[in-house]
Amino acid sequence: MSKTTSPSPSRPSVKIAYIGGGSRNWARDLMKDLASQAGFDGEIVLYDIDHPAALKNVEIGSKIFGRPEAVSSFKVRAVKTLKACLTKADFVVISIEPGPTENRFADLIIPENYGIIQPVGDSSGPGGWLRGLRSIPLFEGFAHAIMKHCPKAWVINYTNPMTLCTATLYAAEPDIQAFGCCHEVFSTQQKLLKMAEEAFGFKDLKRDEIKVNVNGVNHFTWVTEATCRGKDLMPLVDAYARNPDNFTDATKISRSRTRKGEIYASEGMVSMDLYRRFGALGAAGERHLVEFVPWYVRNLKTLHQWGVTCTPYSLRLERSQQKDVSGNEYGQKELNPSGEEGVQQMEAILGLRELDTNVNLPNLGQSPDLPLESVVETNAAFRQGKVTPLMAKALPVGATCLVERIISVQEMTLEAALNRDLDAAIAALLCDPLVNIATDKAVEMAREMIQHISPELKSLGYKI
Repeated sequence: MSKTTSPSPSRPSVKIAYIGGGSRNWARDLMKDLASQAGFDGEIVLYDIDHPAALKNVEIGSKIFGRPEAVSSFKVRAVKTLKACLTKADFVVISIEPGPTENRFADLIIPENYGIIQPVGDSSGPGGWLRGLRSIPLFEGFAHAIMKHCPKAWVINYTNPMTLCTATLYAAEPDIQAFGCCHEVFSTQQKLLKMAEEAFGFKDLKRDEIKVNVNGVNHFTWVTEATCRGKDLMPLVDAYARNPDNFTDATKISRSRTRKGEIYASEGMVSMDLYRRFGALGAAGERHLVEFVPWYVRNLKTLHQWGVTCTPYSLRLERSQQKDVSGNEYGQKELNPSGEEGVQQMEAILGLRELDTNVNLPNLGQSPDLPLESVVETNAAFRQGKVTPLMAKALPVGATCLVERIISVQEMTLEAALNRDLDAAIAALLCDPLVNIATDKAVEMAREMIQHISPELKSLGYKI
């Protein structure tokens, strides 16, 4: 074992299969969380098309689980085949980049040349669309392999576009046990936590004490109810949104942050503006929210006025080319939790605890106002051997309208990709609200994006 002590016979022992196991962030965060929190032991099997990257994470994993403060014991190994990774797995974690970072040129720069600004470009709009076309065939293959080699495993997906990737797993294999996880709602809970502390003088609040009603689709989620220790927090949101002083031009702040590379910061105006317009609080990062509603991203000037910045393609490329850290650094770092809930979800499924949290699942009625069977994001109850969606409060009619049109585009894109039909895929893109340009130009843009990555799309079964 990586740790000098042996696992306790009283603790569960599980196999975690990790698809995308060469990840520099997600895989390492999961290993740190397992080492610092998990009430179970076992092995982590890493699979990545970049096998040397997976081997590097084996080295890092040995350092993490060898830390004296590690509370769990895991053997970490890398394998060269998906079958070896998945066979007899109890949990499957998926966090992949669908193709090289250079693909993001087609996602971001080509649409920008047509006047479409995307701060992130991984869930909606042209960037999310093309990323979806790359991801869906891969996830279709993952689903078939999972049901062949570990049909009883629970699948945790972190990959974007979250909705399309999770929907693909179920479209390919309806009996799969999968859910998509996203931390964006956590940030909204943190904002509400600060409001509760200031308004009621609460001390030492924890994020999970902020109870929220979550409804919508990933990165376009909404909160209509929020409480903390018996106190209703929505009047605080309402008072904030009614104050015009909270909606001032943030252009100077945004430009300053852009120059400094502070790309994730925002003023929180978009989520509150959605509340004052539609009666529900936007519950994802501002950089994501704006991509679902075109009036915030008419141009870069408008985006900056709302206090939102873009992640430049050049920065993404630079980060992907940076030299990786040494494994020894992980032997020296403290095991600080990542803030993700994957370990807690596993513990709850194993029967070691109970957990209610937001996840992405097919709509079985938990989103009463949204189409059945479409993948939605609501709260769910994690219990031993079960993940049960919890009924969400319906969204106000305006918010429902906005979400429904996104679901329609997503479902069109999914069907087109499953059929490898690029003409149908282009039709889906034309329906995306962010593609607010002349139709002939939109088709020209789509074809240029497709052509830019045509070898990869051909390898996935598309006919160019």
